[in-house]
Amino acid sequence: MGYLKRPQLYRLDADGWFDTGDLARMDAEGYIRICGRSKDVIIRGGENIPVVEIEAALYRMPQVAEAAIVAMPDARLQERACAYVTLHRGSALDLAALCAHLAAEGFAKNFWPERLEVLAEMPRTPTGKIQKFVLRELAKGLRVPAAEATRSA
Repeated sequence: MGYLKRPQLYRLDADGWFDTGDLARMDAEGYIRICGRSKDVIIRGGENIPVVEIEAALYRMPQVAEAAIVAMPDARLQERACAYVTLHRGSALDLAALCAHLAAEGFAKNFWPERLEVLAEMPRTPTGKIQKFVLRELAKGLRVPAAEATRSA
């Protein structure tokens, strides 16, 4: 049982449940809602960044066609947030505008991404899902520009 030739991905908890990597919430009526993936959590200086909520806010920007936020390694804070976006034709976006939008949406400064990368297109699975693992690999080679590190530290 498990994943073919990938035993490291087959994890059971102490009670024998398979860890799918999904994060879920149960509401007052007992309904379960999938609200993210465990790999979508960014831990910046010991604080969890609500990736799904930040991505949803980015989708509300008129310039943004697609958005994905992934962790970028950081020696001091462990991880920082990098926003990858694709834009609607004729649109432009910079980090300052992105942060201003998140501030207007009520997000605390410590949840804002420290880096913005604009892509022509997102890497996708054959079924069309954004391949965040590809974006995480790209982010491993990125660093926060000095001015931004000062802003977000």
